Parts: sequence; structure tokens; C-alpha cells
Amino acid sequence: MPNILFFLIAAAIVLVAAIVFFLLGITYRKKVSERTIQSAEEKAKRIINESIKGAENKKREALLEAKEEIHKSRGEHEREMKERRTEAQKQERRLQQKEEMLDKKTEIIERKTEAIEKRQNDLEAAYEEVAEMKRSQFEVLERISGYTVAEAKAYLINNLESEVTHEAAMKIKEIEDRLKEDADKMAREQVALAIQRCAADHVAESTVSVVPLPNDEMQGRIIGREGRNIRAIETLTGVDLIIDDTPEAITLSGFDPVRREVARISLEKLILDGRIHPARIEEMVEKAKREVDAVIKSEGDRATFETGVHGLHPEIVKLLGRMRFRTSYGQNVLNHSIEVSHIAGLLAAELGADVMTAKRAGLLHDLGKSVDHETEGSHVNIGVDLARKYKENEEVIHAIHAHHGDVDPRTVVACIVQASDAISASRPGARRENIESYVKRLERLEELTCSFKGVDSSYAIQAGREIRIMVKPEEVSEDEMILLARDIAKKIEDELEYPGQIKVNLLRESKAVEYAK
Repeated sequence: MPNILFFLIAAAIVLVAAIVFFLLGITYRKKVSERTIQSAEEKAKRIINESIKGAENKKREALLEAKEEIHKSRGEHEREMKERRTEAQKQERRLQQKEEMLDKKTEIIERKTEAIEKRQNDLEAAYEEVAEMKRSQFEVLERISGYTVAEAKAYLINNLESEVTHEAAMKIKEIEDRLKEDADKMAREQVALAIQRCAADHVAESTVSVVPLPNDEMQGRIIGREGRNIRAIETLTGVDLIIDDTPEAITLSGFDPVRREVARISLEKLILDGRIHPARIEEMVEKAKREVDAVIKSEGDRATFETGVHGLHPEIVKLLGRMRFRTSYGQNVLNHSIEVSHIAGLLAAELGADVMTAKRAGLLHDLGKSVDHETEGSHVNIGVDLARKYKENEEVIHAIHAHHGDVDPRTVVACIVQASDAISASRPGARRENIESYVKRLERLEELTCSFKGVDSSYAIQAGREIRIMVKPEEVSEDEMILLARDIAKKIEDELEYPGQIKVNLLRESKAVEYAK
């Protein structure tokens, strides 16, 4: 019993102790939990405070960044707005200018419209006036002619029919002649050959020179490969080279004696030199021209020395020298002028007039003939202009003007020169007259062809049956040559009178020169 009690007391004590320990444990755990909770709350508060501070810092930083971004965006926006405002102002100014221009154009158009309306009104009034005048003129014409409008139309139509019939007949005749051309070819060649020989007999003295050749082989060298040498000579000199059956001789044909002399000298130099090609030909032609110029100068000096006429202008002396190569009515013009000067001096001495003035006027009376193939007008007027240009004495000028009776002679010297010219020129006959007109016709043919644009030079050859024309390649194309040849032929037909037909031969040659250094 005591054991059980003891056990119960012990169990109660143990239970009480366990309860006490349990309560103590609960109390301790509570305190520990409270401390832990308090510590956690403090930590949480601290974390919250730190988070709040960090958030505030980040907020401030974000606000600052936002403010900076806003400021930056505002600046860009303001700059963009400023640019847009500037552009808008420019557009506004342009629009304003366009409006002003439109206003001006509108005003101009209105003025033009008013002017056009006014002009239209004037034209309508003028048209009505013209119509009224036309009606009145028709009435007058009908009254004068005795024809009505219908009758006049019928009359004109009948005349036109007759003209058309005539033209048709002419065209038919032309076609018939062309069809007969082949059949008549041999006969025409024979006739042309006879005419050429006949013309040569008449003009050989004035238009032909003969150059002897050392051998017949030289003829082939002068012709050159495919005729290039002879073409070069004819092109550079304007003289026709005739190579026929005559042994060891070449005939130079040309109405201009200066050109013929240049061609003769050039050909003789080429024959002596032996080197005959286009470049050498061009060089020799230039040398020949210089030699002819020297001859012209010396002949002018000879004329002044023989006549005793001094104090002439140097250009007049050259013009006198050019007359060495000019003929008139079968006489050499320079020799004729010297002869007239001597005769005028003798007559002046017999009549008691001024001998030197008479001789001077006699020497210069045909001065215009030195350039009459280059200048338009008669040789008298050309001579007067030249003498006046080079400050000759008025008495001499008057004698030149009066020596063919173009003006009445007012001085004794003019009468003396007129008589002296008649005495010296008393020999020309009808045959020489034909030569003079022939040369004039060829000169006129060359002048006419040179008047066309793009023509560099032209030469009448084959006794005037052919005109050879050199064109400027930079101005006249290959296609234009056909049209130019047709225009030249048409103008020759309209303005010149000539026997037979004239061949218009156009040449276009491009040449490039360079020097190797």
C-alpha cells in the first residue's frame, strides 16, 4: 500500500514536475518566440525601411531620369517645332510669291486677252473692209474687163490649159530627145570634137600652154596611181591638164593666165625634180606661186622704169605687174598700157600739156583689168576705185574714168589718154572679140559657183564645158553634195548663156596633216 502510494505520489510529483516543465517550456518557447517575432519584426521593419529608402532613392533617380528625358524630349520637340515653323514660314513665303506671280500672270493674261479681243475686233473690221473693197474691186474689174467672175475664170482656165499643153509638149520632146541620145551619141561626140578643135584654134594663144616632157614615161608619172597626181595638180592650180597623143608634151588649158603660169612652172619643177606625189605637188605649186608673185613685182617695176612714172603706191605697182598675164582683144594689157603711156607722153609734149601726168594716166588707164575677174563691175569703175583708194591725182582718176567715154573728158590729159588708148588698141578684130567674151563667160561661171555657201574654190576647165568645184568638207556633207550640185546647175541654167552643156563636178576631200617630232 505504501508502495502504491509512494508510486502515486511519485507519479503525481513527476506529473506535476512534467506539467511545470511543460509550462516552463511553453513559457520559454513563448518568450523565445516573442523574441524571435520581435527580432523578425525589427528585421522586417529594417528591411521595409531599407526598401522604402531604396525605393525612394530609385524613385528620385527615376524622377531625375524622367525629368532629364522630358527635358530632352521637350528640347527636341521645341527644335523640331522650330524647324517645322521655319519650314512652314518658307512654304508660306513661297506660296505668297506664287500667289503674287499668279496674280501678275492673271493680270498679264487679262491684258493680252483684252488686246486679242481688240485685235480680233480690228481684224473683223479690217476683214469686212477688205471684203467690201474686194467686192468693189470685182465690180470695177468686171466693168473694165467686160467679163463676169465666171467668164474670167473660164478665160484663165483656157489659158492655163494651153500653157499646160505647151509644157506637156516640151516634156514629151525632152523625153524623145533623151531616147534618141544613145542613137546620136557617136554623132554628138564627133561634133563636140570638131567644136573643141575649132575653139582651140581661136583661143589657143590666150588659154593654152605646152610643157615639153623628157620622155613618154613622164606622162604616166604625172598622171599617177589612179590619176591622183593629175587630180592634185588640177585641184591646186585650177588648170586643166590635157594628155593626148602628142608625144613628149602636155597641154595646160585655162583661161586665167596667172593660174596657167603657176601650173606651167610647177610642172616644169616637178619634171626636173622627178619626185611627183601630192605632197610634193603642193610644195611646188606654192613655190611657183611665190615665183609668179616675184615676176609680177618685177614686171610692175619694169613698167614704171620704162615709162619713167615714179612715186606710185607699191600696191599699184603689183597690180601693174599682174597685167603682164592679162590679155585684152589679143593684146597684152601691160604692154598695151606701156604703149599708151608713151603715146600719151608724145601727144602731151606736142600739145604743150603736162607730159608726166599724161604718161601716168596712160599707164594706169586699164588698172582695173588686173582684178576685174575678182571684182564686180567694169574695169573702168574698178580702176577708178583703185586709183582713188591709193590716193592718185584727181586728174589721173578722171582720165581713167573717161578713157572709154563713160564720162565726158573735162581735161586735155583725159582727151590725150582716150586718143592714145584708141591708137594702141586699133587692131582688134571680130575673132579677138570672141576671145574676150569667152574669157568673161568663164570668169562669170567661176564667180557664180563661188557664191554658194560651203564652196572653197572653183575652176572652169575643158573650155568652159566643165566647172570643177572644191567644197569645204566641214560645211558640206556627202549627202548635201548632190543637192548643192543640183542648185549650182540650176543657177547656171538661170543666169548664164552658154553653148551645149556644162558639167558640174563637185569634189570633197578631207585631209589631215601632222608632224612627227
